[in-house]
Amino acid sequence: MKKLKVAVIGCGNIAKGAHIENYANNQNVELTYFCDIIPERADEQVKLHGGTAVYDYKQLLDKPDIDAVSVCTHNNTHAPISIDFMRAGKDVLCEKPAARTLAEALEMQRVAKETGRLLIIGVVNRFGAYNNLVKQMIGNGDLGEVYQVYCSFRDHRAIPGIGGDFTNKAISGGGTLIDWGVHYIDLALYCCGEPKALTVSGQAFCKLGRDIQNYTYLKMWADRTKNLNGVYDVDDSVTGVVRTTGPTITFNGAWAKNIGEKESFIDFLGDKGGIRLNYCNDFVYYTAQDGGLTQRKIELPDNNFYKAEIDAFVDCVITRVPNQGEINRTIEASKIIDGLYRSSEEKKEVVIDA
Repeated sequence: MKKLKVAVIGCGNIAKGAHIENYANNQNVELTYFCDIIPERADEQVKLHGGTAVYDYKQLLDKPDIDAVSVCTHNNTHAPISIDFMRAGKDVLCEKPAARTLAEALEMQRVAKETGRLLIIGVVNRFGAYNNLVKQMIGNGDLGEVYQVYCSFRDHRAIPGIGGDFTNKAISGGGTLIDWGVHYIDLALYCCGEPKALTVSGQAFCKLGRDIQNYTYLKMWADRTKNLNGVYDVDDSVTGVVRTTGPTITFNGAWAKNIGEKESFIDFLGDKGGIRLNYCNDFVYYTAQDGGLTQRKIELPDNNFYKAEIDAFVDCVITRVPNQGEINRTIEASKIIDGLYRSSEEKKEVVIDA
């Protein structure tokens, strides 16, 4: 079989940690181009994997030796890069969130339909073994009616790259909610059969990171990108409620809070049973049986969801059958996040358009 020719746009941490190595280990893929605006990043990957380095993605749009691309750039460039490649006849795997704003995500969806290209969003949890088992158990009725899902994604003081692109709303589109919350909200929807959002109410707080110069922390992801003279105008914590056609989803999230405990889980609450899913990890199933209360911890031998995501993308490009990450199935999270930010600004509940 002819190998699928793939270009990776953006060669930073997410590309190196999730995309490139998994493409390299897929026997149906040939990595043809690496692109980054920081030349040494693209050059490094060429040394490791072959191919050609370029520093402006527009140089690749008309290349015949590209079938598909991974877009691993900052949020503000997800939409233009993905749209340009789809219009150039390439299939796209775009990292989460789909885009910086709902309007951009809807435009991406429109262009995917217009061009007939595949657009898969990198909500990688849809490919995790534990998560798919939870989805299966809910679908089988093991929990009965799932009426509420509670998500907690909170860290002590872990603002990524304070003052840099992560904390600049014009680039990122938001903070904790759009960076971490998108995974939890999308996963809750996925496991529960993808209900539609009806209304949302939430509050986002920009508190702990506003004084960039004096922000105290023990660890910080993307520390090398921080800028003490930069911008901090995003949410470092958020809380909210989402009413859907299925369960109600409630959540608390924080890059930074003044409580020194980390939480990273999702509770699926049903009238027959419940599940606490430890994010990216195992889960415990709770129920009543034979007149007593029982709990069962589920552990699986393989949970490499990044590999599963890349392999699934390759398969869907070859077969032309969209997978569970396609834009039409994942756009709901963008609608919810947009509604929550509007609710926070307007101080009222917001109706989500169908």
